[in-house]
Amino acid sequence: MTPVLRTERLDFLPYRPEHEDHFVALLRDEEVCRWMGQDLVPEPQLRELFRAILTDVYPQRRFDVWGLWTEGAYAGHAEVKPTGNVEGHELVTALAPAHWGHGLGGEAVRRLLRYAAEDLGLSEAYGMVGAENTASLAMCRRLGFRHLRDVVGDDGSVTKLMVISTKDPETGTETGTKNRADTGTGNRADTGAAAGAAAVEDAV
Repeated sequence: MTPVLRTERLDFLPYRPEHEDHFVALLRDEEVCRWMGQDLVPEPQLRELFRAILTDVYPQRRFDVWGLWTEGAYAGHAEVKPTGNVEGHELVTALAPAHWGHGLGGEAVRRLLRYAAEDLGLSEAYGMVGAENTASLAMCRRLGFRHLRDVVGDDGSVTKLMVISTKDPETGTETGTKNRADTGTGNRADTGAAAGAAAVEDAV
């Protein structure tokens, strides 16, 4: 069962039926989709995907999916799931534009890394970032991700496949426990779309 996770400012809560409109609004936002490197998905399809999270993803324990909340407000979406690009797990985060620029993207990814190491026993994790999303690529590098290879879509778009060890090579501690100073707090460029270029299409 997907657990509740917390950081200093974020609550990672499994979705409930009443969260559907938040999920749809986030993934119908053109700016969010642009930074995630994906096309806008029709609203009926998003609603179908959301309901599949509740009726299939959670009951079958396919992977972990959360809504992100800060001070009681919906702030975004997060996932840890197997990825089809390599043999491993992908981290997915997307923040609503109202919550960009406060370091929440890095804070979310660090907590996912900690979860991947401590709860899932993973030694590394992956992220997919659109090549044009320079802000999120910079955030990934600050967090310790390294570029593995480019993935070229049928439309010619390029997505960067990034990888990170869940442990700090110098200290042996989980990457997600490092100081929050590297999360880009106060940087408008922190979109939170640091990982997961195809969050919606792969949701079920």
